[in-house]
Amino acid sequence: MFVRPFRVKSNTVIKGSDRRKLRADISAAFPSLSADELSELVPNKEELNVVRIYAHKGDAVTIYVLNKNPLFFELEKRLYPTVYVLWRLPALLQTFRTWPPVLQKLIGGADLMLPGVVVPSSGLPKVDQGDCCAVSVVNNRAPVAVGTAAVSSAEMNNLGMKGRGVCVLHTYMDNLWAFGDKSGPPSLPDVESEGKEVKMHEEEEQSPGEMVTDQGDQKTPQGTRFLIMDALLLQCFLHALKSKVKKSELPLLTSTFLRNHMFSCCPSGKQLDIKKSSYKKLSKFLQAMQQQYNLVQVKELTKGVESIVEVDWKHPELRSFVVPEETDVEATLVKDGEEGDTPYHPPEITTLYCVSARLEPLFLDANKSHFSILLPYDSHVTVNPTLCDCLLEKSEYQEVVSLKWDDLFSRTLGRMQQCYQVVFPGQAPRIKKGHIEPIDISVASRGSNKKVTLIKNLEVYGLDPAVVATALQHRVQASSVLQPVPGAKDKVLVQIQGNQIHHIGNLLLEHYHIPRKYIQGLDKALKGGKKK
Repeated sequence: MFVRPFRVKSNTVIKGSDRRKLRADISAAFPSLSADELSELVPNKEELNVVRIYAHKGDAVTIYVLNKNPLFFELEKRLYPTVYVLWRLPALLQTFRTWPPVLQKLIGGADLMLPGVVVPSSGLPKVDQGDCCAVSVVNNRAPVAVGTAAVSSAEMNNLGMKGRGVCVLHTYMDNLWAFGDKSGPPSLPDVESEGKEVKMHEEEEQSPGEMVTDQGDQKTPQGTRFLIMDALLLQCFLHALKSKVKKSELPLLTSTFLRNHMFSCCPSGKQLDIKKSSYKKLSKFLQAMQQQYNLVQVKELTKGVESIVEVDWKHPELRSFVVPEETDVEATLVKDGEEGDTPYHPPEITTLYCVSARLEPLFLDANKSHFSILLPYDSHVTVNPTLCDCLLEKSEYQEVVSLKWDDLFSRTLGRMQQCYQVVFPGQAPRIKKGHIEPIDISVASRGSNKKVTLIKNLEVYGLDPAVVATALQHRVQASSVLQPVPGAKDKVLVQIQGNQIHHIGNLLLEHYHIPRKYIQGLDKALKGGKKK
């Protein structure tokens, strides 16, 4: 639910009566809470905020925030705890355990499937269908996800541990977690994993993700972050070897392998960053793949330059690896036009007019009050005293008795506040004051005659700057970064190396179908751009 950024509608301090009601609602939803625990979660004197948001699919959600950390969120009149609450009270919900590599999938928006559930010797947690429950990873009982049980625990056993287990609503490292202080899960020893036998309803062989689980420290927040990137690194590595690299390409420079093959295998919405893994460097990762698993052979053919000289195409891990669907960034973002779950459709934009305070008497007979929204129409109007006061200059009072509607309307529009409407597919129309800001593309100099291209205002048109940056990065093979726009809250600009206006224009016009009139700066493209 919170995989993508959400829009904040309001953020207010809770009232005393609402605070008492919230405490009662939490007590009713989670009867196992003691009075002291309830007072700690909803204190009487500390500032508690109520934040109302719209999730990316349009769901209305209410978040209760204490000391800048979201504690609970309310969806369809039902309360759910966040991971921040569960780290303080890990026994609040029934918790299913899974292997650390599965966390990467949950963070990406997937539900917890039953084959990935680790069943303790004591059996599954007792839940009914729809019960609120949590998910933790082996070796740390601090929950990392919250959701509802897809079926009862009895039905899970009857299904042979196949199918969906937990419908995940919120996870560690999603946008709801990022709304807080972004702290990591605490180290809470998992008694079951410290000596008791566990069983996993999957293949008994070690999974590709497990090959990297011991590279980082799983008992610390940093270790958990390493684990996530390690699993992504291995997935892209196996994917590249299985579907991108050909035997005829060997020997293959390791830098080329990373840039042209591994990056293109990164799933949509993810960013592969070796520095955020436990390996830190590509050479160390490939060394591990060579020494521990004999997947590849890496040699230094020229001084200081390493190449992959051999690949074990028959290795069990490589043969059993299943290529994920929709992982090629260029294919999903540019070729197929998909951005995450649904294809991108440009918004419909209509220029509207808002009745100003001065013109309110003009529209009284039409039952249009201050801030009413109007569309321009063609008509003829006789000037009455009201029109005379609102639209005519003093020198025209005795001379002008009627106006053509286009003249009248141009005078009226000149005295009105302009606004605009944006309609995204499947969402309610959004009306805002002023003129819509065009997507601004400009070229700036950095250092000694180095050019960079800057793109602003993508958010206005429902475009995720990170997604656009990734698509451009793979189109032009140049690095890109996201930077905050000075003086603009919640807005970022995309910076990409070189004068890339021609490629950016093609992406916006041909792929995202943004009308040319809403793009500013296309005339600054290189003269030879159209010939390429």
